[in-house]
Amino acid sequence: MSILVCGSLAFDTIMVFGDRFRNHILPEQIHILNVSFLVPDMRREFGGCAGNIAYNLALLGADARIMATVGEDAGPYLARLERLGLSRRHVRTVEGSFTAQAFITTDLDDNQITAFHPGAMSLSHQNRVGDAEGIELGIVAPDGRDGMLEHSRQFAEAGIPFIFDPGQGLPMFSGGELMDCLELATYCSVNDYEARMLSEKTGLSVAEMARRVQALIVTRGAEGSEVHVAGECVQVPCVPAAVIVDPTGCGDAYRGGLLHGIASGMSIEQAARLASVMGAIKIEHRGGQNHAPSREDIAGRYAAAFGESPW
Repeated sequence: MSILVCGSLAFDTIMVFGDRFRNHILPEQIHILNVSFLVPDMRREFGGCAGNIAYNLALLGADARIMATVGEDAGPYLARLERLGLSRRHVRTVEGSFTAQAFITTDLDDNQITAFHPGAMSLSHQNRVGDAEGIELGIVAPDGRDGMLEHSRQFAEAGIPFIFDPGQGLPMFSGGELMDCLELATYCSVNDYEARMLSEKTGLSVAEMARRVQALIVTRGAEGSEVHVAGECVQVPCVPAAVIVDPTGCGDAYRGGLLHGIASGMSIEQAARLASVMGAIKIEHRGGQNHAPSREDIAGRYAAAFGESPW
């Protein structure tokens, strides 16, 4: 089954400040803030929700196709997609723009200061779901605001089931727009904070939101996830990680497992279990795309956690 992943491709530049921000930011002088942090430790990671989700789908052996917009600086990312065997056919380069990128500075207390430049991501509405042939399942992940709205409508008009996953883009939408997307979507996936925000913006309870889709999946970090389906709430436990290294991209790894499970004909509960496995594997590695388990490794982790084989 071909899965269309609509979302962002981004570069993440991560810097570590070897002190604490509070030692250099004076609260009484915050109105004239002018500080500089020396960051000798820096790395650049490939990220963006679509990139991370598609990466995890590729690990699972799925046919993932990315639909995204990038800038003229995207050469290294496009080359990486080529190496990974991920199609670039629906990745549009926007002239005169940069690829979306986050600049993240972390201090010794794990506090973060982040600047995000959306760049070409803001023009994601230039892509059309109908341009991708043979798609049987999709996801609308965090992306440009107009693109997320348009792609939700286009999936629905084409009769293609899809997951609506507003993620960190949720504050961009009004309650009415979010309600429309819920009505169009087949599934909705959010974390517990986003579920509360979605509820506040739409005026609907979690149970009422769940009735508008086939399944509502709410992730709760170390407490696992909840699958609201057919009027019931099924608890899916968190799969223990051998070591916790970096949570960056865990949500995207979860979405990759969820999509693959649905595409493979699993029940939504089994798909959420596979998603939990992918999140656990990801958190054991730094960055969103540096874990590289085999399908046998993934199956082994699933069997150890749930007492059965995923395939």
